[in-house]
Amino acid sequence: MKAVFSSSTISIPESGEVPRHIAIIMDGNGRWAKSRYLPRVAGHRRGLEAVRATVKNCVGLGVQYLTLFAFSTENWRRPKDEVSFLIELFVMALEQEVAKLHANNIRLKVVGDLSSFEPRLCKLIEQAETRTEANTGLTLTIAANYGGRWDLLRAVNRMISEMPHRAGGYVEADLAPYLAMSYAPEPDLFIRTGGEQRISNFLLWQLAYSELYFTDELWPDFDEQSLARAIDSFRRRERRFGRTSDQLSSPPDQAIADRT
Repeated sequence: MKAVFSSSTISIPESGEVPRHIAIIMDGNGRWAKSRYLPRVAGHRRGLEAVRATVKNCVGLGVQYLTLFAFSTENWRRPKDEVSFLIELFVMALEQEVAKLHANNIRLKVVGDLSSFEPRLCKLIEQAETRTEANTGLTLTIAANYGGRWDLLRAVNRMISEMPHRAGGYVEADLAPYLAMSYAPEPDLFIRTGGEQRISNFLLWQLAYSELYFTDELWPDFDEQSLARAIDSFRRRERRFGRTSDQLSSPPDQAIADRT
């Protein structure tokens, strides 16, 4: 087992005008609905439309990976009827959207502890991933029943189980292949809508050197212009990865001291 992409703390990743990988916490569906005197579920329905638009816009911009935090391990604490609706919305999206994703050469991945979901949903996820696994366009990842701490604990336990002889001498490269998103580079840009400014147990390992962008816009209102503003903010950042500003004008650094 081997990670395809290196860690940003081991080597300096490529960085261009357009983020290679964007990760989003889609916050504000309930507040969007409440402000319009609608039930919270109406906000989630409208949020799905924002997902469709964002996927389309990312494809148009040449983004290679898009990761959406759809349901956290902590979201089970919400009212039961809302949780049930979110799961049914996920089922509906898989039933209705996978053919479109496949037709547009989009690969779908779902990460998280799927053992808590009913067999029907797990089967739809398996079928969707299998159907789109050979696609070479945008990789769309849905984080469902996902938590950063869950990811790290699961990875550590798997690593120890499969490599007990390395106990006491593990390095980053040993752990990386066991993370849920080992198939993707670390996010270049993290976006959170809804006004909150925290990462809420999302991709704790992977966001180490991501550029963070927070907006007061509620997720159902997030559109093409919203994404453009986030990417414009990203373009104006100076991504140093531990270096000085003067070094950025010099030839690219060699990989940071090999820790593997």
